[in-house]
Amino acid sequence: MSERTRRLRILAAVLALGCSTASPGQKPAPYVFAWPFVATPMEPRGGTTRGAPVTLDSEPSAAWQRLHAPGLSARERDRAAILAMTGDYRTSFDFLETIEFSPGAAPARPYRSWGTERIYAIEDRGDFISLQHVIVMFTIDDQGRQSGPLVQKHWRQDWRYEPRSVLVFAGDERFETRAVPRAERRGAWSQTVYQVDDSPRYGSVGRWVHSDEASIWEGGEAWRPLPRREFSVRSDYQVVAGRNRHTILPTGWVHEQDNTKLVLANGHTRRLAHEIGVDRYERLRDFDFSAADAYWNATASFWALVRHGWAQRVARTPRLRVTTTCNGEPAFVPLFDTAQRIESGEAIPSDALRAEIERALDCVVTPR
Repeated sequence: MSERTRRLRILAAVLALGCSTASPGQKPAPYVFAWPFVATPMEPRGGTTRGAPVTLDSEPSAAWQRLHAPGLSARERDRAAILAMTGDYRTSFDFLETIEFSPGAAPARPYRSWGTERIYAIEDRGDFISLQHVIVMFTIDDQGRQSGPLVQKHWRQDWRYEPRSVLVFAGDERFETRAVPRAERRGAWSQTVYQVDDSPRYGSVGRWVHSDEASIWEGGEAWRPLPRREFSVRSDYQVVAGRNRHTILPTGWVHEQDNTKLVLANGHTRRLAHEIGVDRYERLRDFDFSAADAYWNATASFWALVRHGWAQRVARTPRLRVTTTCNGEPAFVPLFDTAQRIESGEAIPSDALRAEIERALDCVVTPR
């Protein structure tokens, strides 16, 4: 097996977040919230590795204190809530289908995984904030030996205040820029989510609500492509229609998803299943994220060029088709190969670097 093939296999596993059914440093917990009367016990799917022990931070964060500072304007308190998502976290991901709309259909296996990641505010322009997630994994084998770090650029979330438009998924690999009515955008924030290669995933608009216990943002329903945890194992539906809720807490935050899996066929749409998802971000202390810093310091300017390339294409046309493969490989592969070369110290001339980015994006993006 070549080194490139080995890296791509590891990368695919991490991007699917199939890293473990265990919490870092712990044995798997029993999965108790599922379907109690199915013939076969519903073991969650995911990976089999175990993470290195972690220490949770039980004290309210400095970001939480800033969020509750007296005298903030409504917009500044919203901004503080968004920026409170930055930092170091143990993350867990749980997904369960709760309703099957086809009579007699067997429920799908639940999904459970985990990660450890650092979230950076890579842009903050007042009315616009961009948060980049970077995974750093240390694993423990059956003999108790630790390996790592495995570093992986993960998803990105962009927040914009009172947006005039939002980029949305329209099915069949199509994305559209849709106007936001004035009444809907007043006092609201859009959240646009991007894949690991900065390609778009979904966008929606909602408002923050603050209280002493939590700050909560909930977006409107938004279509999205199949997630990586699904498209490699499922082909019986084409779209997820989901709602997001972000709840900011003193020691972390929770991302809840309320999803309907849709089948698109012959011009008709039907519901296949309903799914709930809970992603918990629990704040860490004393965890070694230096590998994330080294990766981002080396590649941040490259990924800024990639984001610029995507922004240019979105600005040029209100409708895009974005494929998931390029020349028989996953679409992220050319960009991640280039990032790996830069991280390894290769000096790529700026003109050549821009040309590589243009080729990679042109391979997957066409106007519609």
